[in-house]
Amino acid sequence: MKGYLFLSISIISEVFATMMLKISDGFTVIFPSIGVALGYGIAFYCLSLCLKMIPLSLAYAIWSGVGTALTVIVGIVAWGESFNLYSGIGIILIIGGVVMLNQKDRSEKLVQSK
Repeated sequence: MKGYLFLSISIISEVFATMMLKISDGFTVIFPSIGVALGYGIAFYCLSLCLKMIPLSLAYAIWSGVGTALTVIVGIVAWGESFNLYSGIGIILIIGGVVMLNQKDRSEKLVQSK
């Protein structure tokens, strides 16, 4: 469970850093630029900690998939970016892929425990 806590912190930090990257205006605005460095630093540090407990393939799939989906949602809510059928289908496919990878990991653990 601790691995998933670190993974969650990593995802939130990465999405925060990505938001700050947009606001930094090409690193010309100081405080958002600092937010980019801190956010990505925390994200990668926590990702490295979660990898002690979660397999790389699963952790990275969750990190990139959930991070991408949250970034799309933030773009829609915070910056009024467009949302259409293709965006919705893409998010569903990302989440579905993460769920499938997680099921693969669980089934492998069941086989190994028998």
